[in-house]
Amino acid sequence: MNPTIAALFNAFLYILIIAMVARALLSWFPISRNNPFIRLVHQITDPLVEPVRRVMPRTGMIDLSPMVVVVVLWLMILVVNRVSD
Repeated sequence: MNPTIAALFNAFLYILIIAMVARALLSWFPISRNNPFIRLVHQITDPLVEPVRRVMPRTGMIDLSPMVVVVVLWLMILVVNRVSD
């Protein structure tokens, strides 16, 4: 694999992880969902979180789907690093 493409894909995956962490942290604060930053974070992360939510069982008030998505993204980073070496 081309190292430049691998680096760009890794950067994209890290940005997604940062967005997922931001989404999880922002859910702890009473911020309006009409806030432009909150809407942007949700637009970026919803396509990743929603399919996982449909598959995972409910755990009460704790939403573990962002954590599952972060683990999958980390695994993707590991695979890209292995393939690019």
